[in-house]
Amino acid sequence: MAVETDSTPGADPRNTARQILDNAIAVTVLTGAGISTDSGIPDFRGPNGVWTKNPEAEKASNIRHYVADPEVRKVNWERRASGELWADVEPNDGHRALVTLERNGKLHTLITQNVDELHQRAGSSTEKVVEIHGSTRKVGCLDCDWRAEMNVVLDRVRSGEEDPHCEVCGGILKSATVSFGQSLIADDLRRAEVAASECDVFLAIGSSLAVYPINESVALAKNSGAALIIINMEPTPYDRYADVVLRESISEVLPDIL
Repeated sequence: MAVETDSTPGADPRNTARQILDNAIAVTVLTGAGISTDSGIPDFRGPNGVWTKNPEAEKASNIRHYVADPEVRKVNWERRASGELWADVEPNDGHRALVTLERNGKLHTLITQNVDELHQRAGSSTEKVVEIHGSTRKVGCLDCDWRAEMNVVLDRVRSGEEDPHCEVCGGILKSATVSFGQSLIADDLRRAEVAASECDVFLAIGSSLAVYPINESVALAKNSGAALIIINMEPTPYDRYADVVLRESISEVLPDIL
C-alpha cells in the first residue's frame, strides 16, 4: 500500500507530508502528550515535563507506589480535586485537524497515549478512538468492576475524604488510566495492531515513541508498507524510518498538512 511521494532532493517536508496525506486512503494516527501541550497540558518527559520538574509526581503513575502508599493517593486526589490536573483544558487546532481527517473519510483509527479525552471533546468519534492508556476523566475500583465519571469521586474528596475507597467493595479507587506496572487492555492493543497493519499512512504526532508496546505499532505499519510521518519537537527512535519528520508546532502544522 505504498503512497507515492515527491523524492526530489530538498523538497519541502510539509509539501511532501501534504502529498502523502492527500493520496492516502486509510490513515492511522498515534498521538502522544505533545499534541496536548498547546492546550496547556505539559508533557511528562520533556525539558518542562511534569516528571522532569517533579520526579515525585511520577510515583502516582506507578501502580506499586499508588497501592502501597496512602500518602501518594492522598496527594494525587488533592491535586485532582483542586483542578491542578488539567480539569478545564480545551482541545486545540491539532485535535480539531484530526476531526477534519475523519470527516474526509480518511481516518482508519486514532490511537492515543493521552488520557485527557481531548480528541473526543474536539469531535472525534468515540468508536474511532483507542485510548491505549485509559482516561483520567473516568474512575474505577482496583478490586471490582465499579466504574464512574471522575467527578463522582472528586465530589467526595471535596467533601473531606482524603483517600476515597469503593463504596461497593471497599477497594482502592484510581483514575481509569493504565499506570506503570499495569497491563494494557488486550482488546485495545489488538485494535491498535490491526489499525497499524491495515493503514497506508501512519501518522505519529507528539509522541516520544519510546513507550512499549504501543511504539511497536510504528514498525508494524512500516513493515506492512505504510508511509510514515512523524511530527514531534524532539527526536524519536523511529525518525530514520520516516518518510517525513516535522519538528514544528503541532497545532500549527497539522491543520496545514491536513
